[in-house]
Amino acid sequence: MVQRRWAHDAVLFTDQRVPSKTYFRLTCVASAAVLLVACGGSDGPERGALIDPPAVLTTLTAAQIDASAASAGLQALTGKAKCDVKVVALNYNTVGAKPGENTNASGAMLVPSGACTQAAPLLAYARGTDVLKTRTMANPQDSETFLLAAFFAAQGYAVVATDYLGYAKSSYAFHPYLHADSEATTIIDSVRAARQAAASVGANLSGKVMFSGYSQGGHASMAAQRAAERDYGSEFNVAAGAHLAGPYNLGDAVRVPVAIAGYQVFVPFMVTSWQKVYGNLYTDVKTVFKAPYSGYIENLMPNPTKGSSQLIASGDLPGGTPDQARDAMFQADYLAGASTSATHPFYLAAKKNELLGWTPKAPVLLCGGAGDPTVPPAVHQRPMKADFDSRGVKNVTSVDVDAYVQATFGIGGKAPTDPTSAAFATYYGNYHGQYEPPFCLAQARGMFDAVK
Repeated sequence: MVQRRWAHDAVLFTDQRVPSKTYFRLTCVASAAVLLVACGGSDGPERGALIDPPAVLTTLTAAQIDASAASAGLQALTGKAKCDVKVVALNYNTVGAKPGENTNASGAMLVPSGACTQAAPLLAYARGTDVLKTRTMANPQDSETFLLAAFFAAQGYAVVATDYLGYAKSSYAFHPYLHADSEATTIIDSVRAARQAAASVGANLSGKVMFSGYSQGGHASMAAQRAAERDYGSEFNVAAGAHLAGPYNLGDAVRVPVAIAGYQVFVPFMVTSWQKVYGNLYTDVKTVFKAPYSGYIENLMPNPTKGSSQLIASGDLPGGTPDQARDAMFQADYLAGASTSATHPFYLAAKKNELLGWTPKAPVLLCGGAGDPTVPPAVHQRPMKADFDSRGVKNVTSVDVDAYVQATFGIGGKAPTDPTSAAFATYYGNYHGQYEPPFCLAQARGMFDAVK
């Protein structure tokens, strides 16, 4: 079982390639010059144009999808498959995190086929955090890809899921982790790539586009919906967005005093990627990180061979409790400054990439579980909904699936309460990565079914 956490307890990661029955594998205003590049033309390749012909890797039959969903205990949520699903590999042009950068990204397109011949809405999906550089969504064995097939493609939706910048076939030099603008451009260009690929892989697209993602992907999908509506309203008929367990409120999040589980993965990933984007989070890496981590942390993630548990097991990242891991890696003065100063560069970078303040045109669903110790709704989902409410935004729904998680995975239908027990560690170790996602995906599908 996968125990990949982004959260508040001491459970460490196991980062293994997982079978399909595992629920989830987790592991956010352009200038005129950037917009010119974004539209293609003399400044660079056309954004979203395919680099390679789309490759059909396999077709998952409806019977195969049903069997896997049933064995995972998911079929009550997914429903019986209506369609076979083609898994297609994409490689497309996009832009980097800085103005004028042309690069590429890869990903997967899931195409409903077989009994499904009607025009399909296109769901642009953003995946959860991963530190393994080689991972691609164009893998029929990937558990997140399977969930997209079972919940959406087998129900008549076309899906496109990007691998992000810096992963899989992308030649970009790093991954701009939780960098809202480049997440948005990479996802938007995946929609363009899917549209270009559609005819050759037998996809009949209706023209409607939805955005969704989980964890990091919830941040990325919200950024993409914001950009699509704001900057490309005539190009994309955005029907809805379902943003699931995402870290939307990054400014406040970096000031939460409790060290999150996985701190040694996620916070260094944020600091070093934002340093590469903005260049001002520090002038000397040693002022942020302690030795030996300061010697290599800037180029550690994404990693070509190791996932998070391997990085911890090998000593590349510290283990221990969240507080112990934080204190082993970070200079206390740097974190104290980010927690207290309104002008600290880490805090300012977080504020640049939070998503409060935008007004959606299409309906939005926020979903999470109140017991999520990884991306706590109290820090992200509730402030996001409160921000919408404070500005009179009426088309946003917020859903809490914690009751379903407790009833399905708790002890006697309740979450375990003894923090020293194995049951407590198992429950909260699996909450964000395995227990919560299917319930939120089911909520997303219900919303999309109403507007497709």
